[in-house]
Amino acid sequence: MAASTGGGVGAEDVVRNKQVILRDYVSGFPKESDMQLTTGTTKLKLPEGSTAGVLVKNLYLSCDPYMRNRMTKRDPGASYIDSFNAGSPITGYGVAKVLESANPKFKQGDLVWGRTVWEEYSTITATDSLFKIHNTDVPLSYYTGILGMPGMTAYAGFYEVCSPKKGETVYVSAASGAVGQLVGQFAKLSGCYVVGSAGTKEKVDLLKKKFGFDGAFNYKEEPDLDAALKRFFPEGIDIYFENVGGKMLDAVLPNMRVHGRIAVCGMISQYNLEQPEGVHNLMYLVIKQVRMEGFLVFDYYHLYGKFLEMVLPAIKEGKITYVEDVVEGLESAPAALIGLFAGRNVGKQVVLVSPE
Repeated sequence: MAASTGGGVGAEDVVRNKQVILRDYVSGFPKESDMQLTTGTTKLKLPEGSTAGVLVKNLYLSCDPYMRNRMTKRDPGASYIDSFNAGSPITGYGVAKVLESANPKFKQGDLVWGRTVWEEYSTITATDSLFKIHNTDVPLSYYTGILGMPGMTAYAGFYEVCSPKKGETVYVSAASGAVGQLVGQFAKLSGCYVVGSAGTKEKVDLLKKKFGFDGAFNYKEEPDLDAALKRFFPEGIDIYFENVGGKMLDAVLPNMRVHGRIAVCGMISQYNLEQPEGVHNLMYLVIKQVRMEGFLVFDYYHLYGKFLEMVLPAIKEGKITYVEDVVEGLESAPAALIGLFAGRNVGKQVVLVSPE
């Protein structure tokens, strides 16, 4: 919707711009009311003298668990990523269309994915975090998930950190999420036995029937996680892809096999706790000679081309499938983000801001 400023700027140059603002820093479980939808205006023009930025129209935004950590004020160095600025728009990954570019890497009309702002139109100056989209014969929303940051996270954590071998046993927690569903499918493509856990019957069915996991269980229905893991892994776990932390990690450690590997991607069970839960079974890292390694996807973006060479054909051949949970409109974004921490989403949580 164009608006006139009455100050000599053409009506076509100024548009309404909805934004999602973080009202204040959060402690404990976040609420929708911690965020606010506001409407301002913006010029569809890069700032005068811009030498590297791009002006984009946001099409899809990604809801990701790591964003919870950014909602709390943390000291510099206390996290791998800066806190959001209270009173300012939330930032995160998304898919966008370039409207104007001062950067030779991008031109008007290009589609990109990477770090953007939770608003309709954004000026992005940190263009080193943007990737040009060349393959458009798959849904554009896939670049918030399977072909974007979560896909690269699954790829880097499973292949680069865990170095899987055919016939190994793999356990994935939060397995129906944006990353977990891909790790399980990568494990099957690698000839591994894979089991995942999730929090509802619907998600457990999805793991077995849609994603091809060998087994799956609802962790909420298991009074004894150690017994559940022994049921599915009587001879132990070679690879654990860690998304949950806390009691789940404590149960996994005694069930690891000698020389097992644990890729620590996230610990969503801990994000809303004032005091993180302790882990008591760490001695098993020594006893079983297990390698446990945290990783950040940013360190592996140089492999993005190699990743696409593997994943795009697998998608087109039906060897990998992907489930998204799409809500429409920026006004739906706060509830969608909060829903991640209550397990409301089924698959990758995406916000459709605008059809292209």
